[in-house]
Amino acid sequence: MTAARSSGSARLQAIDFLRGLVMIVMALDHVREFFTHAQFNPTNLAVTTAPYFLTRWITHFCAPVFSFLTGVGAYLWYSRGRTKSELSLYLLKRGAWLIFLELTVTRCFGWAFNFDYRITLAGVLWILGWSMIVLAGAIWLPNRVFTAIALLTIAGHNTLDRISSGDFDRFSWAWAFLHSPANLTIAPGYNFFTAYVLIPWFAVMMAGFSLGRVFLLDGPRRRRFLLQLGAAATCLFILVRGFNAYGDPVRWAAQKSGLFTIFSFVNCTKYPPSLDYLLMTLGPTLILLALFDGFEFRRLRPVVVFGRVPLFYYVVHIPLMHLAAAAICYWRFGSAHWLFTSTTIADFPAMRPPGWGFSLPVVYVIWVALVSVLYPLCTWFAGVKRRGGAGWLSYL
Repeated sequence: MTAARSSGSARLQAIDFLRGLVMIVMALDHVREFFTHAQFNPTNLAVTTAPYFLTRWITHFCAPVFSFLTGVGAYLWYSRGRTKSELSLYLLKRGAWLIFLELTVTRCFGWAFNFDYRITLAGVLWILGWSMIVLAGAIWLPNRVFTAIALLTIAGHNTLDRISSGDFDRFSWAWAFLHSPANLTIAPGYNFFTAYVLIPWFAVMMAGFSLGRVFLLDGPRRRRFLLQLGAAATCLFILVRGFNAYGDPVRWAAQKSGLFTIFSFVNCTKYPPSLDYLLMTLGPTLILLALFDGFEFRRLRPVVVFGRVPLFYYVVHIPLMHLAAAAICYWRFGSAHWLFTSTTIADFPAMRPPGWGFSLPVVYVIWVALVSVLYPLCTWFAGVKRRGGAGWLSYL
């Protein structure tokens, strides 16, 4: 890595690199879900192993980084001479597009490989889309009110943990959408699982937007601020988690070994993301942004390329992974019908054939192969975006 010549270039490369890095890590989690032979929850400390726990835990950084950097990106887009009206309209259209992709393209042609809507899961694109729609309206608030809403929501939403969607009777779907993940029955035999909920994800995006102005500072001031804020958030995580009284609905506890006690400490709740979870992930994220800022990543160019076309990467990697699983399944068992079927939320997006799956080292090999195939595709599309100039390309 060599020092960057341009402060602006360094700033954007740092953002692209971090976003690309979490895209690569995200693919590891998805490959693990499709290809592992493990039949246990990798964060269940009673049954997991250290390699499985860490393989799952490192992916906890993905969704917060996506959401936070989406907010930062929206502010930087706005800062290039756009009006609030233009920004608001763009966020509305972009948000609606992400929701559409989640419910159609990535569901039917990626995760499930079928048009059977008896099982549908609201994933990361779903909540990024809704968060952008909220952001489209929130940008009209005074800056201090905007920032206060973001921080208070992140800090205080765990006070809502005792409320469940069942408390609202006919309107349980509303609370399942807002804060309490639930498997909703839309119609007899048709289920919709709200894995990602609006509170506090919209606030994470708002926090990124609020912090966006920091990325317009000169390099030394920007890096110093990001480093100090990231260190403060990380220390606050250790403090709040250490008290074990507020910040996460699941308390940490001493385990069978010192290592597993550490695992318990960092095993924070993701659905919905607790205060501890967000401090644990966003604090180091800010530190990494400060450390990456000021460098060019010539030897790590593939990571930057992935970060420049994140939605294209996301939409393409799921069907590639699913196709690979179907091909291996057909080769091993003479049929792949399991990979096109799911009957419950437990086996969504696809059922597992008897004897299906591989050890964790093989999962890592498949992950590396998938990312390697994605690089030329993403390089091609990044070139298309750079040369094209067509407005619709901004939606991929």
